[in-house]
Amino acid sequence: MSNTPVRAQAKGAGRVTAGRNSAVGEQAATKSKKAAKATKSSAKPESRLAMVRRARRINRELAEVYPYAHPELDFENPFQLLVATVLSAQTTDLRVNQTTPALFARFPTPEELAAANPEEVEELIRPTGFFRAKTKSITGLAAAIRDDFGGEVPGRLEDLVKLPGVGRKTAFVVLGNAFGVPGLTVDTHFQRLVRRWKWTEQEDPEKIEAEIAAIFPKSEWTMLSHRVIFHGRRICHARKPACGACPIAHLCPAYGEGETDPDKAKKLLKYEMGGMPGQRLKPPAGYPGRPAPPLGAAG
Repeated sequence: MSNTPVRAQAKGAGRVTAGRNSAVGEQAATKSKKAAKATKSSAKPESRLAMVRRARRINRELAEVYPYAHPELDFENPFQLLVATVLSAQTTDLRVNQTTPALFARFPTPEELAAANPEEVEELIRPTGFFRAKTKSITGLAAAIRDDFGGEVPGRLEDLVKLPGVGRKTAFVVLGNAFGVPGLTVDTHFQRLVRRWKWTEQEDPEKIEAEIAAIFPKSEWTMLSHRVIFHGRRICHARKPACGACPIAHLCPAYGEGETDPDKAKKLLKYEMGGMPGQRLKPPAGYPGRPAPPLGAAG
């Protein structure tokens, strides 16, 4: 199975250019000034209806900023996406993308990975960290796919979460991007931003998932996840958000937690927003940034 859903999501994104990103940054500076004024006059508690309207507006504006949003793991079929997602725990998608080409070249199918020598797998995935536990998970899920699902990755949530190392977050990544089944990917970026935006006060991922799912139509769940995660990685960072370069600052109740000076904030931007390579070695058509370098390469 090819990466068709990703290409479909990226349709028309070829019009996005580095110049457009620069224009977004200039607009963000103006909006951040509005945000500062709004923060001073926001003593009145926000109603549920107002929050929902604001949340949906944020989603619409993020769709304009990131029309090319996509999963940042390289994959060509559901099996590769499933394995890559499991490997992405406690590391970056970039490091996974730099590691999986050799893994999939050596073990391209569930049957071959299930029968692999664990020590060989450990050596291949060592750069992703926690390689012994991850080896147990990916060889175990490969064996389960071989034995219980005829060698094909299942396309149902209840089946995916039974596989070793696969929780709801991983399952929804696979369902949304390999099977076109809507789902919310509640990773650390998603959790951080939805709390900053006051969409929820929950800490538990499943409770967060339930509350956010109630705000948006099901058809928006997968792309909403991509947009929020993109924004968290590029602008709304954990330690120092680039508030002064944020295009949705005027809608953010947490404005001011990070750098508000536009020039200083611009220096905090990452990936294509900061003129740097992205996380994928093989990004989809329409991605405006530079592909990431392979493992061991400079750049």
